Amino acid sequence: MNQTVEHMAKRSLLYGYVLSQPLVNYVDAHPELQNKLLFESDQLEFGKHGEAVRHMQQKLHTLSYFDKEIDGRFGVLTEQAIKNFQAEHNLTINGKVNKDTLRAMVKDEKKAYKEQLENFSDEIEPGMYNAKVKIVQKALQYFGYYEGELDGIYGPLTKKALEIAEEEHHMELIDDHQQAVSPAPTEQTKSEQVKAKDTSPASVKEQPNKDVESNEVKKVTVQGNNAASIVEAARAQLGTPYKWGGEDPGGFDCSGFIQHVFTEQGIQIPRTVNEIWNFSSPISDPSIGDFVFFETYKPGPSHMGIYVGDGKFIHAGESRGVEISKLTNPYWEERYIGAKRVMQQ
Repeated sequence: MNQTVEHMAKRSLLYGYVLSQPLVNYVDAHPELQNKLLFESDQLEFGKHGEAVRHMQQKLHTLSYFDKEIDGRFGVLTEQAIKNFQAEHNLTINGKVNKDTLRAMVKDEKKAYKEQLENFSDEIEPGMYNAKVKIVQKALQYFGYYEGELDGIYGPLTKKALEIAEEEHHMELIDDHQQAVSPAPTEQTKSEQVKAKDTSPASVKEQPNKDVESNEVKKVTVQGNNAASIVEAARAQLGTPYKWGGEDPGGFDCSGFIQHVFTEQGIQIPRTVNEIWNFSSPISDPSIGDFVFFETYKPGPSHMGIYVGDGKFIHAGESRGVEISKLTNPYWEERYIGAKRVMQQ
């Protein structure tokens, strides 16, 4: 383990700082070391508890199999999450974390964080301060390239970590326009750039439903009267309860609600949050009728709403169903990852 710590620390800019920290703190922040500890642990199963169980629960959370409290206790819900994971990966379904299950879990986790680097690195540049930078920092930290605070600021530490990741993974993560690092933003700049949040978590697990082929999807610019009609249709559903996989007024999940509203206006869009994210076009600031996206229960876009103006958005939340929330509320602040728009093709 000491060799692993030294190898990871030497490729960081904080070599001296890392070696001065308690080992338990360093392990907690680095999944590479967590993986090593998990593989060296005894088989995890019902009734076990401790740090190894907590690390395993965190992986299940990242992969969207476990959305309960990460408490380090291997109970019924953790066991069921393991069984669901095993079933989807053609493994022996016994609810126990053996080496085969752990290898599959680590493989999926690395894939998820690598996708974050690929999807978000080209949307950030030096000097930026936003949630997308924080997502990239978290992915870089996973691979052991980033040792700084997850502060959402694209500074020298982030740039250095991206350079290392680019070399070791043979990926293009830094565009030519990113070569010069701008000064870190001031607190005033931060307050102007932060979008954000609500008090009730909207950790809604999306259920893929309808496959929408690109040649069937009609793209139109949502603006003016069109946007006003969309917001009016969305407001008409206020109070509709949340229902996982729901896509009609009897109950909505977050993307089912969005698709229903747009379909009512004759605009066909994909079904899931991730598909809508890829389908729509990024914009710097939302206008009425635009989409706003958030990272909740897993890396990347996993919750969304429709911007209704005055710093507010309407969405289907798990706790209170269709409701209007403020972007400036603390819960959404650190989870906001950007706005997008359905544009003319």
